[in-house]
Amino acid sequence: MSTSVVNQQIPCAQNIKVTEDTLSVDLEDGRTISVPLAWFPRLVHATAEERNTWRLIGNGEGIHWKSLDEDISVEGLLSGHASGESQISFKKWLEKRNALQK
Repeated sequence: MSTSVVNQQIPCAQNIKVTEDTLSVDLEDGRTISVPLAWFPRLVHATAEERNTWRLIGNGEGIHWKSLDEDISVEGLLSGHASGESQISFKKWLEKRNALQK
């Protein structure tokens, strides 16, 4: 029995839009993928300015938010993967963030 391997090309991101409840990514192949912002707690707790201060990394393979220390890959979004950050890690980040805002 033989098996075939399918090499799937992951399209790169071209533009990002973040609203109060959605992360939308325009892909180079013409699609737009939208996911609930709730998948990414750091984005949920960010200000609108922080959410909109992003840059593409890896020639569009991912998105980076420096002020939030958040990276999201296009491949992960297409696979339906929410943030893999542990609750402990997120809690530490949130406590540090709240302390800095005081």
